[in-house]
Amino acid sequence: MSPHDRLDRRRWLQQAAALTLGALPLGGAMASTEPFPSRAVTLWVPWPAGGATDVSLRLLAELASVTLGQPVLTENRGGAGGTLAMPVLQQARPDGYTIAQMPQPVFRAPHTQKVLWDPIRDVTPIIQVSSVTFGVLVAAGSSVRSLEDLFAFARAHPGELTIATNGIGTTPHMVLEDLFTARGLRYVHVPYKGTAEQLNAIASGQVMAGVNSTGFGPAVDAGTLRLLASFAGERSKRWPQVPVLRELGFDIVAKSPYGLAGPRGLPKAVVTVLHDAFKKAMFDPRFGAELAKYDQEVDYLGPDAYAQACREIFAQERAMVDKLGLGRTGS
Repeated sequence: MSPHDRLDRRRWLQQAAALTLGALPLGGAMASTEPFPSRAVTLWVPWPAGGATDVSLRLLAELASVTLGQPVLTENRGGAGGTLAMPVLQQARPDGYTIAQMPQPVFRAPHTQKVLWDPIRDVTPIIQVSSVTFGVLVAAGSSVRSLEDLFAFARAHPGELTIATNGIGTTPHMVLEDLFTARGLRYVHVPYKGTAEQLNAIASGQVMAGVNSTGFGPAVDAGTLRLLASFAGERSKRWPQVPVLRELGFDIVAKSPYGLAGPRGLPKAVVTVLHDAFKKAMFDPRFGAELAKYDQEVDYLGPDAYAQACREIFAQERAMVDKLGLGRTGS
């Protein structure tokens, strides 16, 4: 074989090898023909088990699994104000088998503390599910009958008013800072990891008051807790006697939307499959009835609209943190 023939043969082999490798996915494995999903999907819930969000998302996962044809398993990772699912998403493979709830605090935390993840860069938004608002609560037997009573106590007893929230840097914590700073008052912040634990602390008098999402609905309806004020834009039809903050002289409406997201780089086809299954589940009457227990409704946005909403929320949170002087310092 002449040198020219050997050169042509070498070029042919190189081209054949390149074509073969080009047909393989990264890692050298044969391209999978398995449809998505071909096994269970894991939904990470960044709150302890038993709270309103956990219970409603478990039902949503159960309903979505029917359409997907595979189980949607829920895993809890509570703590750090609802942000602990973010490292999971950041490290997960973008194959659709790991998704997580995206609560409001994940858009705030990067502005108040150093974190290794980014809620815009590191995720692929799938669907917005619902939104919660919040309220100020006391035990049913408390002598505190209004928000003004809380302010009066804080004024008369500096440093003695204890108020529970579901974590440092959460929306309730931020609103409390705004409310009390506006009046030059102090309170003792008592953060809890989960709603059930916090509501029990309020009802038993371990803390004088608390702020939580409308997961408190059953306790208020049962007469265990008293709702003093709501952070919604208007009074609830469920509790029409309870004023909203705007009526009390505070230009504050705190609505905390949440949705589901996957890791960065999730293929569009996979996003579509997940979106369609969860959208169908969201509009199932059983899910609507579950949300109604907590004075919530479906608040749907598709992938593109939800992605835009996430970017807007991220910017809004930066503005609020700057307003309250709670931004992180240093690198």
